Amino acid sequence: MLELRHLKYFAAVAKEQNIGRAALSLNISQPPLTRQIQQLEKLIGAPLFIRSMKGVELTAAGQTLYADAKSILSLADLAVERTRRAARGKLGRLDVGIFGTGMFDIVPRVLLKFRNAFPDVDISLHTMTKEEQVEALRQRRITIGFNRLVAKYPDIRSRVVMWERLVVGVPRSNKLADLEEISITDLAGQPLVLFPATSHPNFSDFVAHQCRKHGFIPQVVQEVGDAVTGVALVASGFGVCIVPDSATHFKASGVVYVPLKESPPTMLDVSCLYLQDDPSPILREFLRVLEVFRAENGVCGDA
Repeated sequence: MLELRHLKYFAAVAKEQNIGRAALSLNISQPPLTRQIQQLEKLIGAPLFIRSMKGVELTAAGQTLYADAKSILSLADLAVERTRRAARGKLGRLDVGIFGTGMFDIVPRVLLKFRNAFPDVDISLHTMTKEEQVEALRQRRITIGFNRLVAKYPDIRSRVVMWERLVVGVPRSNKLADLEEISITDLAGQPLVLFPATSHPNFSDFVAHQCRKHGFIPQVVQEVGDAVTGVALVASGFGVCIVPDSATHFKASGVVYVPLKESPPTMLDVSCLYLQDDPSPILREFLRVLEVFRAENGVCGDA
């Protein structure tokens, strides 16, 4: 059976055109090298070298094998290097669970920072609800997920990526659009659009709780699946909508974003989820990049 060592020894002799010099470069003695070349010629069934006054020269068969041997050895070296890079988390694929408003600003910034640090890692994005992300993490279909208001799970860890302030999307025709800041109590009696209309707890629950905390029951006129739909309804004059600050990156005609005034301000997390016992080198490197991102943005603490 042809083995990689046969090609390695053969290529050394072909390069040096001298068995003695080839043996020296391989750090072996000349007799074992000669035997390896003889074994290879027997295996192939054709002579690969002819002796000359200066050493050895390749036969026509040897020239053909030498071209292929160099390619095979190069691929073998590449395979070893790629495997080493994968073991260090520098090569491979990162499957990421994503959600609506996080993709307007924060999550792309984190992923770009990781891609710049590890350009040979492919990033694959999967839009998922919070429950779908947790299940996909457990099944190892994704390596990380991003979401908000993450519950505690015994097998899932979460790290706050950033904290966001809240703003209110208001139709330009609404008198609230003229204010520099809106108190949450200003929303009492206002038609309110909430998102997402998914399993609980969610951002809708968070907003409703903030309203009740300030002494009123929100007048919910519509629950929708995502921030884009919510802001689109605001643009049509359907109502007002509390959104995270990152949602202001979505511009809609006829919508004014007014900061929500509270002291201290109500903050909403964007958090990264991952499986606690995942040994992935890529996850390890991603979490290192995430810690740098958090430090650069003054973030501390878990969700």
